Order: sequence, then C-alpha cells, then structure tokens
Amino acid sequence: MSTPDNHPTAPTEVRMNRLSLNNLPTKPAVNPGELSVGIVHLGLGAFHRAHQAVFTERAAQLSGETRWGIAGISQRSAAVREQLAPQDGLYSVLTRGTDSTSIEVIGSIREVLTAPEDPDAVVARIVDNRTSVITLTVTEKGYRAASGGGLDLSDPEIQADLTGRPPRTVVGQLAAGLARRTGEPLTILSCDNLVANGPFLQRLVHEYADAAGLRGEQFEAAAFPASMVDRIVPATTDADRDEAARLLGVRDEAVVVAEPFLQWVIEDHFAGARPAWETAGAVLTADVAPWEQAKLRMLNATHSMLAYLGALRGYETIAEAVRDDELAATARELISTDVIPTLTPPDGLDLASYGESVLERFANPALKHKTTQVAMDGSVKLPVRLLGTIQDRLAANAEPASAALAVAAWMVYVARSTTVDDPQADRLKSATANAATPTALVDALLAVDTVFPKDLQQSNPFRTLLVNHVTHLTR
Repeated sequence: MSTPDNHPTAPTEVRMNRLSLNNLPTKPAVNPGELSVGIVHLGLGAFHRAHQAVFTERAAQLSGETRWGIAGISQRSAAVREQLAPQDGLYSVLTRGTDSTSIEVIGSIREVLTAPEDPDAVVARIVDNRTSVITLTVTEKGYRAASGGGLDLSDPEIQADLTGRPPRTVVGQLAAGLARRTGEPLTILSCDNLVANGPFLQRLVHEYADAAGLRGEQFEAAAFPASMVDRIVPATTDADRDEAARLLGVRDEAVVVAEPFLQWVIEDHFAGARPAWETAGAVLTADVAPWEQAKLRMLNATHSMLAYLGALRGYETIAEAVRDDELAATARELISTDVIPTLTPPDGLDLASYGESVLERFANPALKHKTTQVAMDGSVKLPVRLLGTIQDRLAANAEPASAALAVAAWMVYVARSTTVDDPQADRLKSATANAATPTALVDALLAVDTVFPKDLQQSNPFRTLLVNHVTHLTR
C-alpha cells in the first residue's frame, strides 16, 4: 500500500473488503503503477479528487504521458491518507446526474503526505526536480491574506513559520521549496475561488519570502497562472459509500461525489512542462478573467445566497432551497438584475443561458449539497463573490437590492447560528453579541473591516438596503 514514505509502486496487501487494484472489476484509465510523480497538490480534499485529479487521469490516458502522477498534500489531518493508503492510492468518483449515476476509479494520486506530521517531506517534494507543477485547492482562508489583499503577517501560523519551524502554511511551503529548488522553474497553479488567483498567490509568496529573507532566482522564474474551476462536489455520506460499494463490488472509503458538469479554464502561462490537460477538456486561454468573474459572481454568489436564505428557512440542502419558488425567483433576480450588468462575457458564453444552467445544476436532487456546508467561511467568500458586484452597481448609480439581500442573509445567519464555521468566527460573534435590532446588527457587521471595504462601510444606500432586508428577514 502507498504511504508517505513508500514508493507508490511498492508491493501492497490486497484487502478484498476495500477497493484495491487487484480486486477491481473496472480498472483506472491508466495503470497507476506506471505513473511517476510530476505534480504536487496542496489541499487534498474532495474537490481536488473530483476535479484536477480527474482531468490529470484523463489527460494521461489520452496523451500517453506517465510523468504526471500526483503527490497529494493534506494540510490538516491524516484522514485522506488513512482512506487512500489501504487502497493503493485509488478511489472512485460517484457522478450523480438528475436521471443517472455512474462511477469511475481514479489512480492519478500516487502519494499522500500530511503536512502537520511531516512538513519537511512536503517541502522536499516541491524541491524535487521531477516536480514541474504545483496545484492548490486550500479554500480562500488557506491563503492567510489580510483584508487589504496582501499576506497577513500577524496570522499566528504565518508567524510560527517565519520563526523557523518547518513550514505548515501553503505560502511558507511554497517559499521554502522555491528557495531550495534548482533546475527547471516551477509552475504554481491556484485553483481556488479567488479573483486573479495566480497573481494573488504570487504576491503572497513573494511577501512571505521577503519577510523570511528567502528570495532567489527561482522566485522570479516561477509562473503563477490564473485558473477557474467549476464542479459541484458535496460532502460524501455513508449512503454514498454504500452505493459506491454496490456499483464497484468492493468498499471504497475514499469515494467522492460530484455532478456531471466539469470545467477548468487555465491561463496558458507555464514555466516548464505540464500535463496535456486540454486533451481532457480543459480550456487554455490568454485571459481567464472573464470566465472567472462570471463564475464567481453568478454561480458562487448565487450558491452563497441560496445557502444563507435556504438555511434561514430550514432547508438542509441547496437543491431544496432552489426548489422553493420564491428563493429561485430571488436567485434569478440576483443574476439578471445585479450580476449580468457588471460582466463582460468571454467568447462563446451566453450569460443568461449560463445563469439558467447554474440554477438547473443547483436543483439536481441527487446532489445533497448542504446549505451549512456552502455557508462556511462567509467572511472570506463574500468579498470575492458578492461585494464586487455591489461596488460596481453602486458606481453605476444602480441599487443592488438582490446582492444586498444575500449579504443581509449572511448577517442574519451569523447572528442566529450557535456556532459559526468561519476563520473570523470569534470576531463575528463578538460583533453581534449585543446587536438587538436590525439596524444594530447591520452596523455591527458592516464595521468589520476585514470583510467590508471602506467604501461600502460608508455607503448610505448600501446600509439602507441592508437594514431593510435584515428587518424583513428577522420578522
């Protein structure tokens, strides 16, 4: 079985009760034993396994290249390693459409490391000259950015890395790896929902390196392309594992669930060799920005709106929320009235049709994407998903009523929740502790400058909209 210290092709114990290369009736598209590691992925969650790893597997099959196996890095716990190690690194993707379900086995992840347990091994993988590409899905909060957009040098974990411990933050890992690396320059490809995520990550890494005194030629040679990713990947349940077992004939503890839709748009700006992802359907383009903005402001913003409004109405899943006629109409209003006027569509994308397709995907009853899961980390999601739209509409002397409703729903959700799953949870709960009226709640949260920029804090039209919406939502 593959472990952090074992070569992925080492002999493995066959466990007939769990998925293994030796007991699968359906094999992966590429023999995993033939793959060498050429990609390091930071943030080995379900989304990566249902997205970039799938693209990489299919690209290896179609191109015949075997150098693009993945070393996956779990940034927090050993849970993913414990799932994958007894399964030869294999897992399945259970794809659920409205009317059909299918399953495929993925073998592109060849090694799993857990950063808190062995941070030196993570950096060593980045340094290894066989590694050409680093990809990341660490969520917005994993970048540890300050509200102004730069690195939060006061963050306790950043501070701990800077004092000399083996780095455990992603920017610390990347900077340490770049500082020690020789040979071919790296491509570092962010796949998180952040505006201009490539240049943003480059700024953070350079700021960390400056603070740590680590700068060198590899920092200048590295490429940081932007990218946009899209696939709905809800949390896996025991029922999902049971269904995967019925379809496979063996137990897969690492199964991930996804919708059929799969999209990856990548800026064609690489420092060296890369997988032929375009053979698997990825779009390589000179400008990701129009795709990225459409997705963030239409899909992600609507997702957040439905999560907060749906949770306030007692809906457990996004699909239940979007089947509420009133909430569906509210989501359409957000897209058509507030979002579309702020966008420049990329070639080939009809924004109105895209908006309808978003709602159709959300309504898929087979995807039990929980409202509480989508509602997580609102303090870092709102600025990139909703606040830009609000700023643009206000600048055009328009009233962003629908977008403001989504923000108001977040405010009420934060105030009513007994526990808030958010990196700023303590500050948010402290701010709302004594907010006894809608106006007090709006003023308390609007004053959180790590969420709201000064122009929105000082906007009377925006504040008025929020007070009206919060008043309505709290009746």
